[in-house]
Order: sequence, then structure tokens, then C-alpha cells
Amino acid sequence: MKSTFFLAVALLFLSSFKPEGGYKVGDKVGDFKLKNIDESMVSLADIKGARGYIVVFTCNHCPFSKKYEERIIALDKKYKSLGYPVVAINPNDAAQHASDDFDGMKKRAKEKGFTFPYLHDETQAVATTYGAKSTPHVYILQRDAMGATKVKYIGAIDDNSDDASAVKEKYVENAVDNLLANKPVSPETTKAIGCSIKWKK
Repeated sequence: MKSTFFLAVALLFLSSFKPEGGYKVGDKVGDFKLKNIDESMVSLADIKGARGYIVVFTCNHCPFSKKYEERIIALDKKYKSLGYPVVAINPNDAAQHASDDFDGMKKRAKEKGFTFPYLHDETQAVATTYGAKSTPHVYILQRDAMGATKVKYIGAIDDNSDDASAVKEKYVENAVDNLLANKPVSPETTKAIGCSIKWKK
């Protein structure tokens, strides 16, 4: 009964803000409430002290997601205390990849030592609303003085999915650094490289 209530609330929030084709830079985003790996229900508003969020759509099985796990953990370590925590969301249909189920999420988070919420988008409503296409796919959000949360960057974490030591452009780090310095984000969008999200059939 509780899960049905939370789903209804989440859909109400999202339907109020969902743009056609997903969010674009500058759009105001609605909140959501998804189940975390500790069984609690988490929303963006629940994360106290946040000035913004690094929302990452990711999963357990995708080779690209695996290659980026250490970098995602590093982003959370660097920016959480500065007000930009990572919020990871798994949108994949576990019927297509069993390892992407909720138990697999718990196992993966424990193995890797995730320091951030890892949320289960079981209905895929959040990924659909955001317009996420792949894993990983990043949306950097910023809360303004009026309390509205807006999209400031969409795309890849950096410019080298294969080799972290060969990265030349750290897109997410540069974007958050610019936001912290009250500077414009550039680039505002990049192409997210990864596995396609496994949508329900």
C-alpha cells in the first residue's frame, strides 16, 4: 500500500514538470521518491544541505557503468561536502538483465563501497521524465535562491570512457566547479556514451 502511495506521489510530481522529450538545460525539474538500497524512500528534497545534485543514471551490468564507478565515487567524495552530492539511479528492466535487479544493486553498492544513494527506478518513470538514454547519463542540477531546481548540464562524465588516466576533459567536474564559482557552464551538453537503457517491453 505504501509503495503504491509513493509511486502515485512521484508520478504526480513528475507529471507536473515533464517536458516533451525529456529535460533540457535550463528546465525546472520536479522531485521524485525512489527506493534506496537501504530500503528507505529517497527524494532530492531529503538530501539536506544540497545546493544541487549530480544525478547519474547507471546500472550494475553495463561495462561503461562499471568503468565509471570509481570516477562516480570520486565525484561524490569531492563535491558532496560542497553541496553537490551524487544521486545514482538504476532505470534498467531487470527482466532483460537479472543482475540489474534490486538485490544486484545492493550487492554492487556493497562491493564498490558506494557513498551515495543508489535508487531503483522500477517503473522507469524518472528516466523517462529526464529523457535519459544510456548508462551512465548525467544531469547536473542546481537549486536557485527561490528553491527551484534546474538543469545545468546533461551528458557524459568526461571524454574517455575507456581510460580514466587518459581523460582530457572532465565535463562534470568542470561544470560543478563553474557553478560553485557562479560562472556559466560550458559545455552545457555533451553526448553520453554508454549502454542503452533497457526499457520494459
